[in-house]
Amino acid sequence: MPTSLQDFESVWPRIVGDLEAHCKHYKLPQQSLDWFIKSLNYNTVGGKCNRGMSVVDTASILRGSALTPGTEEYFRAALLGWMIELLQAFFLVSDDIMDSSKTRRGNPCWYLAPGVGMVAINDAFMLESSIYVLLKKHFRQEASYIDMVELFHEVTFQTELGQTCDLLTAPEDNVDLSNFSLEKFTFIVIFKTAYYSFYLPVALALHYTGAATPKNLQTALDILIPMGEYFQAQDDYLDAFADPEVLGKIGTDIQDNKCSWLVNQALNKVNPEQRKILEDNYGQKNSAKEAKVKELYNELKLAEFYEQWEEERVADLRSKIDKIDESDGLKKEIFEVFLQKIYKRSK
Repeated sequence: MPTSLQDFESVWPRIVGDLEAHCKHYKLPQQSLDWFIKSLNYNTVGGKCNRGMSVVDTASILRGSALTPGTEEYFRAALLGWMIELLQAFFLVSDDIMDSSKTRRGNPCWYLAPGVGMVAINDAFMLESSIYVLLKKHFRQEASYIDMVELFHEVTFQTELGQTCDLLTAPEDNVDLSNFSLEKFTFIVIFKTAYYSFYLPVALALHYTGAATPKNLQTALDILIPMGEYFQAQDDYLDAFADPEVLGKIGTDIQDNKCSWLVNQALNKVNPEQRKILEDNYGQKNSAKEAKVKELYNELKLAEFYEQWEEERVADLRSKIDKIDESDGLKKEIFEVFLQKIYKRSK
């Protein structure tokens, strides 16, 4: 049985308590302490927590039995999951400032919350630093401690490389389709999303359960990175083609000048006349121009092309999963569960 969001969230107050105690040790004035705790709760809680819960679920599969909520063992696996959620919070607070976003999870972005402003930049740093405070407190005695510290540092850097490439390839205020390519799309997706959303939860669970051999980590990487790429291509497809009512949001990739899977596939297929339509209409805050891009996507039969591509990609992933050698403690089920969640999803 996968862990529930309710069980996962039940350990959060203890984590906040640990961070509060650490700040009190430094005699942080009460006003600043209250601010930090408010930022922690506002920015870390309230999402779907898929990444964090994946650590608990993966650890359960590796152990061969579900971790029991309320036990210390559950707490420690969930704590590693919450560290990914803190990393995510750090990225989102920063990203919202860079993108001048207005809302996040139905609330104003943190930098737009009353009285916050650019203090949010320092708050983002504190969200990230909290990871290392918690790792040291709870895992310093473990043989895998330094591996986990290095894993967080490396994945953070990889994500920032992806963000750099994304910001420079597709600035919202300067549309230049000659700057786009499938190679850049692949780099952005793998570095900005796949490492921290797909690989990090499984790698942490492997370290937690003592199954993090170089071979197992490499196998996880070889499957989860292409899976993360597939997930993003699927996200881009849904952004343009899914029913907004089912998706739960209105797609904005075309108007936002995103270096998406679809626009790159379109650029590979267009004739000069169709390319002109793309150049005249892509990346503009105008729904009539967006409709013209979608019309072109239909003309190029990109939905059908995506569906065929998806089947090929999933077949390839399944064949990699089938080849896993379970004698080293790695389990095929981990990857089957990930794939099951995303294959043919509609939102």
